[in-house]
Amino acid sequence: MVADKSLNTLQKFQYRQRFEAKSGGNGSSKKRHGASADDLVITLPVGTEVWEVISDPGVEDEFLADLSQHGDTVVAAKGGQGGQGNTKYVTAQNQEPLLAEGGQTGDGRELRLELKLLADVGIIGMPNAGKSSLLAALTGARPKVAAYSFTTLEPSLGVLSRRLDSIVLVEIPGLIKGAAEGIGLGHDFLRHVERTRLLVHLVDGTEDDVEDRMRLINAELLAFDEKLAETPQIAVINKSDRPEVSETFEGMQDDLARNVSTGEAVCVSAATYDGLEELSGILFKTLDTIRADQDAREAIKDDDSLVRVLRPEARSSRPLVVAEGSTFRVLHDRAIRVASASDLNMYEVQLQLHRLMERIGVVQALEDLGVKTGDTVFIGEAELEWS
Repeated sequence: MVADKSLNTLQKFQYRQRFEAKSGGNGSSKKRHGASADDLVITLPVGTEVWEVISDPGVEDEFLADLSQHGDTVVAAKGGQGGQGNTKYVTAQNQEPLLAEGGQTGDGRELRLELKLLADVGIIGMPNAGKSSLLAALTGARPKVAAYSFTTLEPSLGVLSRRLDSIVLVEIPGLIKGAAEGIGLGHDFLRHVERTRLLVHLVDGTEDDVEDRMRLINAELLAFDEKLAETPQIAVINKSDRPEVSETFEGMQDDLARNVSTGEAVCVSAATYDGLEELSGILFKTLDTIRADQDAREAIKDDDSLVRVLRPEARSSRPLVVAEGSTFRVLHDRAIRVASASDLNMYEVQLQLHRLMERIGVVQALEDLGVKTGDTVFIGEAELEWS
C-alpha cells in the first residue's frame, strides 16, 4: 500500500473491497523454477491509517501503519516463496528428477482503512459559529454556507498563501455536547482534528456565553483524546462588524488569551474581512514556531526503515503427520508443495516423492503413527495408497 498525494478519498473501496495479488508459477520438471508474480500495489490518500481487523470478540483491531506522507509504503501481506524446479532434487543416483515444488501460500489479511485529513490548522467551534464563512474568507474555498446549524456534513479544506509560504486549513463541522461519545457526527469529525498542528477556536460573538461555549468544545476534545487538549489554540471571536461584539471582546480579550496556550485572542468578521489580516499574521507566526519545534523533535527520532514490512509472528512447531481416523494426513509444507506440482499418476514420480519424504522425516513419522500398506495418505489435495 502506497500513499499518493493525488488522491483525497477512499471512495474506490466502496465498489471493490477484495484485492488479491496474482499467484506465481509452480516449479516444473523442465529445469524451471516457478515464475514470480508482480506485486499488487494499492494506492491510498495521504493521511490513511491501516488497521488489521481482529474478529475475536472484545479484541480491538490492530494498528499497522500510518501513511502520513507521499510515498509512504507498507507491505500488508507477503506472497509465498516460489516453487523450486526439478533441478532442486538432482542427486548422484537421479540426474533427471521428475519432482518439482508448488509455491507457498501467501498471507491474507482483512484490513480497515481510515482517512484522517492532513492540515496545518483546524477550525473548530459550535454549529453555526461561522466556520465555513471564515474558511472561505481566509482561503477562497467554497464550502456550503447557510444560516442554520449543521450546514457542513464533511470537512472542507482551503489553502492560505503568503509569499513563499502556505497554510492548509480544515473546517471541522460543528461540534456539540456529547460529540466525543459519537453524538451527532462527533466521532466522524473529531478524528480529523488529530492531524492538525494548530486550532482556531471560533465562537459567535453575539452569543451570551462565549467562554462557556469554548469550555464545552475543549471538554469534548479532551474526552475524545487527551492529546487533542494539548494542541495549541487561538481564540477567535466572529462578527466584529456588530458593535456589541467589539465592545464585549474588549472586556474579555485578556481572559480569552489566558485560556488558550498561544496567548492569542482575535476578533474578526468573516462577512466584512475585518481582522483577517491580523489573524493571518498570527497563524503564520504561530505555525513557524510549531513547525520548528516539531522538526527538532522528529530529527532525534530513529528512522528504522523507509518501508515498513509487517512480519507475522513465528508459528509454533507442528507435527509432520497426523492421523485422521483410519487415514493419515501429511502436514510437512515441502512435501505438500512437491505433491501439488508433480504428476503423481506416474509410478516413478511416486518413488521419488517417497525418497524425498524419507529424507525429510515424513516416512518415519507415518510409521510412528502405524501406517500400513493399503492405508490412505493425503498430501495436500493428493490422495495416495501407502505401499
